[in-house]
Amino acid sequence: MTPDMADGHKRVALYTAEQRARRDATVWTTVQGVLAPAQFLVFVVSLILVLRYLATGLGYEVATWSILIKTGFLYLIMITGAIWEKVVFDQYLFAEPFFWEDVFSFAVIALHTAYIWALLTGALSPVGLMLLALAAYAAYVINAGQFLLKLRAARLQSEAMA
Repeated sequence: MTPDMADGHKRVALYTAEQRARRDATVWTTVQGVLAPAQFLVFVVSLILVLRYLATGLGYEVATWSILIKTGFLYLIMITGAIWEKVVFDQYLFAEPFFWEDVFSFAVIALHTAYIWALLTGALSPVGLMLLALAAYAAYVINAGQFLLKLRAARLQSEAMA
């Protein structure tokens, strides 16, 4: 489906009618809708704790736990998101409409996983660990922005179809 745009360009639809129906019918859409804001809340709290540690040297343990919890949410949302993609697009990851979001998600996961590895191996100092966490969080914010833009595109497509 390629509706005409006012500027003369064609926009490829994010979902076919069948994919939209599967998206709307699956519980995994609700799961993603709950996990995404929960992960964001955990991120905000963790970011504050990490910045507090870097500014004051206090609260290393609680900041570390918050990063681990944030990473757990990230893994959970990635697994459930892959299931969602399988239901909606019939492939676990890298479905065309979400290809670049999935690619960048792997960079986010790599940074979070590098944090866990560095924590477990002692490869970085506490400050180094927190800086790595901030890099992972910056990548997460970019990735979350990608998904928010996709959500907006989906809403606009639904409105255009109505």
